[in-house]
Amino acid sequence: MVDDSIVELIRERYIKIQAQIVDAARIAGRVPESVQLLVVTKKQPVSVIEAAIAADVKIFGENYPEEAVSKQQVLKIGNKVEWHMIGHVQSRKARLVAEHFALLHSLDSLKLARRLDRFAAEFGRKLPVLLEFNVGGEGSKFGWQASDESLWDNFLPDLEALLALENLEVQGLMTMPPFFGDAELARPYFRQLRGLRDYLSVLYPQVKWEQLSMGTSGDFQVAIEEGATIVRVGQAILGSRPV
Repeated sequence: MVDDSIVELIRERYIKIQAQIVDAARIAGRVPESVQLLVVTKKQPVSVIEAAIAADVKIFGENYPEEAVSKQQVLKIGNKVEWHMIGHVQSRKARLVAEHFALLHSLDSLKLARRLDRFAAEFGRKLPVLLEFNVGGEGSKFGWQASDESLWDNFLPDLEALLALENLEVQGLMTMPPFFGDAELARPYFRQLRGLRDYLSVLYPQVKWEQLSMGTSGDFQVAIEEGATIVRVGQAILGSRPV
């Protein structure tokens, strides 16, 4: 049984974040509908996700494939919502991602791409993916190193091989910048990813490169001003994760 009070609380928070997205898009001279709000459900119990669905949340993002698939199987809601994989994917989990997710945000290596391509072929689908780039140069973050423009040519051979894979559909880029208490400090990193997208658009015009997945609870408004098309917000909508 879904708790109506939790549904209303989540709905209020969801509407508030959506309004902030609209304001940020308009400040940037963008159409608000060009930005999607993805709700991060990492470590959240199924009961909270049920309440979020009742509150009209449409897109969920998970960090761990097995946890996500387990939730999907319990919820049994079919195509009512979209599930996106936003966390690092180990090669041995590629099959789960290829079968159960509408979009992978965190494709971070050619090795993973080749495995996803093979499994997507087995499932008879073309898997939409975003390429993850490390714009902050942090050793703790995944993705191709893109903190300095002098590094960009280094990953082009990987991208050319990846773009030739028939069962993956590259739709854009994703990043996780360094964490700052002040959202303005993240702006150069979002701008770096947008610049990289523009660079790749010239080199590979056959790819749409439409999506920029960047920005989380503390900095999504700045990310939108710098071109984000998908922002990833979790606890600001669903509340704190259970300990």
